[in-house]
Amino acid sequence: MSRSFNLADLFEIVAAAVPDKTAIVSGDRRLTYRELDERANRVAHHLAANGVGPGDTVSLLSYNRAEWLEAQIGAFKLRAVPVNVNYRYTAGELAYVVGDSNSVALVGERALIARLGDARGKLSDLRHVMVIEDGSDDPVPDAVGYEDALADASPANDFGERSPDDLYLLYTGGTTGMPKGVMWRHEDIFMAAMGGGNAMGDPIPTPETLATKVLDGGLNTLVCAPLMHGAGMWVAWAGLTAGSTVVLWTGRSFDAAKVLALADEERIVTLNAVGDVMVRPLIGELEAHPGRHDLSALLVLATGGAVTSPDVKARLQELVPSLLLILDAFGGSETGAAGQAVDQSADGHPRFVPRADDTAVLDHLLRPVPPGSGEIGQLARRGHIPLGYWNDPAKTARTFVTDDDGVRWALQGDMARIDADGAVVLLGRGSLVINTGGEKVFVEEVEAALKTHPAVYDALVVGVPDERLGSRVAAVVSLVPGASATPDELVAHTRETLAGFKTPRDLRIVDEVRRSPAGKADYRWAKGLYQ
Repeated sequence: MSRSFNLADLFEIVAAAVPDKTAIVSGDRRLTYRELDERANRVAHHLAANGVGPGDTVSLLSYNRAEWLEAQIGAFKLRAVPVNVNYRYTAGELAYVVGDSNSVALVGERALIARLGDARGKLSDLRHVMVIEDGSDDPVPDAVGYEDALADASPANDFGERSPDDLYLLYTGGTTGMPKGVMWRHEDIFMAAMGGGNAMGDPIPTPETLATKVLDGGLNTLVCAPLMHGAGMWVAWAGLTAGSTVVLWTGRSFDAAKVLALADEERIVTLNAVGDVMVRPLIGELEAHPGRHDLSALLVLATGGAVTSPDVKARLQELVPSLLLILDAFGGSETGAAGQAVDQSADGHPRFVPRADDTAVLDHLLRPVPPGSGEIGQLARRGHIPLGYWNDPAKTARTFVTDDDGVRWALQGDMARIDADGAVVLLGRGSLVINTGGEKVFVEEVEAALKTHPAVYDALVVGVPDERLGSRVAAVVSLVPGASATPDELVAHTRETLAGFKTPRDLRIVDEVRRSPAGKADYRWAKGLYQ
């Protein structure tokens, strides 16, 4: 069977080259490439036996664990489309993603699936559920146990040919506040975000090249970011397609001491983290307990999903002398890994070096702005970019545009300029998005949740600087005349409908929320209240 730049094909090439090497470490479980491949085959055969076929979507809902990757690879083998679902979502948010993606199957942990409650009955496309046991006893009716399903399925790799055009779907935030599915071809996401088989150089020329590269040996990689985010998923796949041992942080929350102990135990060479929200606690643990953790094997820190401050990177380098490289990746769901942050501009904005000449800053006519001109435009990437958004042609047309020369660009919404040395200076989002600890929060959604409280008359939500999270969610609220409510009461109200990371960490009640005569929100004023 011929092989293509299809993620299932690429994984199978590696598994055949290093079958006895440890592929995954997940808690107390260790799987070789052969074992991971066979378990993924079983997932694929079980899904196929239950009516899942090429092009069908399969939602994945779990914390970091081996089964997440088994199910994802299994879906790819079947040419189905796995869907990443945020385990922090409430019932309504979970149901939205599973429903919006038209998922016909759901694979997830018992307690997380049970969170759907009655909303599950409204998911008309969903016809099969596989439950991963997580120690809870929450009822999940009309479902099959994950391990039982695999035990009864064939481990044979007897699937047909696949295509590099098969769909990879990554759910991320949308401008309305609800998540949107970004559609990629397999080949494009592999080249744009997963290292292209050679994370430090040019992408591999043919799929078969992977077999010769992995025989040189991979590097132990610790993935701390959630697999249901691009930041964790892409690093895990870069490791799997390099023949590395991918070690998963499986804690329900980040624990710096345990993460460093795991890095020591597994002799981690590359550690993946999410910006300051994870790196600052690591530094705190190292400073509090000097000599406790042997990180002599650690050579690379790969961060992404949120900003890593220059002073934080510098301090970590001091504390871990073996650290040769900090890869502070910049990019997003619509662009992949577009480049690497290097330093700050004179006016305090992050600067990054584009990964290749496929990245530019475009003016309103989609023409590149001249380096060193000070002209501000929108960051864009061409080449290996997404097909568009799932079920959203209008947003696709706004984000993926074609210039006068017929070149198609992805616009992620970041405003930027180019310095004379070619570095890109990021100035901020053109849309009102708060990146808090690697999670995207859209202010309209939080404002809407606040306004459902009977005492709230008006509300604005902004992101304000936070040393640990990068930005935190803050709100300014005015009350209905004669009504009363405390900030704590209003924050608790938002928790009923929003995931925890979306709820305001600060909330101020004012006499009147400032708006323009035309009714437009004055976000600058709202931010100023927190300065």
